[in-house]
Amino acid sequence: MNPTSQTATAPGRFARTPYGARKEAFERLARTVLGLMALCMVTPLLAIVLHLFIHAWPSLNLEFLLDVPRDHMRAGGIWPAFVGTLYLVGISLAVAAPIGVLAAVYLNEYARDNWFNRLVQLAVINLAGVPSIVHALFGLGAFVYGARLGYSVLAASLTLAIMTLPVIIASTREALAAVPMAFREACWNVGATRWQTIRAVVLPNALSGILTGVILQVSRAAGETAPIMFTGAVFYKAVQRGDLFPYHLKEQCMALAMHLYTLATQVPNVPESMTYATAVVLLLTVLLVNAAAIAIRVWMRNRKRW
Repeated sequence: MNPTSQTATAPGRFARTPYGARKEAFERLARTVLGLMALCMVTPLLAIVLHLFIHAWPSLNLEFLLDVPRDHMRAGGIWPAFVGTLYLVGISLAVAAPIGVLAAVYLNEYARDNWFNRLVQLAVINLAGVPSIVHALFGLGAFVYGARLGYSVLAASLTLAIMTLPVIIASTREALAAVPMAFREACWNVGATRWQTIRAVVLPNALSGILTGVILQVSRAAGETAPIMFTGAVFYKAVQRGDLFPYHLKEQCMALAMHLYTLATQVPNVPESMTYATAVVLLLTVLLVNAAAIAIRVWMRNRKRW
């Protein structure tokens, strides 16, 4: 055969066929439909955020964050509620994170695959979906009355810890399971023990996923109202402006979620901008925590060698 004729017919092998054209058209249609679905999800969210910022703008400033409530909460700021939220979230995270990570390490690295451990794993997954009001009632009975902690910062923090613990366990297990088994086998082949392998190889490579799961639970704990309403949040607490340590563990505290509920339903003649500004501060706190989680995840993943 003439080489020239072969060269001339070669491009025809890659010519678009009717089947390929249909696939490309279907791909464009799928991309358009999925893009419209994503837009339909994002647009209401942006509209809500814009609505909050517009109504909160008259009161949204640094003075509002640092000042204390005045005139029966009709004026002033949200400093006691903001500090109380930091207390509740910080203590709950200090309790739930170590227990959750260690429990996930045991379930993923040590526990045998038998009916009991499968039952425990199923219970953890189910507890992650329990409504917060159920956790609130559990905290009321277990910590307020059972442990005799009373209505306090400690009781509310422990209730939040119990609420976030299942999700931390589940997310940590997924991060540990994502580490290739070949890494473990390589360590075992050179004589490393199981704990040495976990400490030196598994945990460092799963750290990004673990931190992401833990930090994202901070945003959930900050926005919950029912658990703290039943166990430790109070309508009003006198706090000095700028005081970073205004609460003791055995006394009640204010919190942003509870304060927002109080302003919206219990206090008459509150300026509308104050209620919206409280919601915006809570929203920004959650968004900053989520942004920190994303930044940490990206940074840790960029350091991975696999």
